[in-house]
Amino acid sequence: MQPIIERIISDAKAEADTLLSQTEDKAKQLLADTAARAENARKQTENAVQERVKTILEKREADARLESAKILLAEKGKTVDNVYRLALERLKTLSKEDCLQLYSTLLDSYAEEGDAVYFAANFAYAKEIANLPIVEQRKLRVSMETLDIDGGLRLIGKVADKDLSFGALLAADKEEYQAQLARELFS
Repeated sequence: MQPIIERIISDAKAEADTLLSQTEDKAKQLLADTAARAENARKQTENAVQERVKTILEKREADARLESAKILLAEKGKTVDNVYRLALERLKTLSKEDCLQLYSTLLDSYAEEGDAVYFAANFAYAKEIANLPIVEQRKLRVSMETLDIDGGLRLIGKVADKDLSFGALLAADKEEYQAQLARELFS
């Protein structure tokens, strides 16, 4: 009976060793699979983080370029504004001959018969412009009342009023030629 018991014990031990070996193999395989999944997850996370960092950096670079372009555009706008500010100062100090020529041309182009002419309070050549031939030809009425404008004059008419002040002339010029001026200044 002893040999049967020893054989049963031996078979049980062999079966236990086999089960233990299989369990160890399964455990090793599970550990290897888990390590592989963990490594794969780590690589995916690392790639996702790198992509996110790249996206953030690209966005920040784009934002910086945009902000830089805004600042540059604002400075260019200030420069153009300064050009027109200087032009206004120059118009205010035009020589008598140049001023009479300018307003003779403007009145010829814009004045309609019977319009009233109102001068800026600080306009130096109001009397001379009032004596231009175009004033008599178009039967313009010269008002002794002055306006608070930045030089030049305004025409007040039955049909329409026309602002021929220095500021209005420069504003119209700026609207038409600002882009061209900017190209010339910053090319």
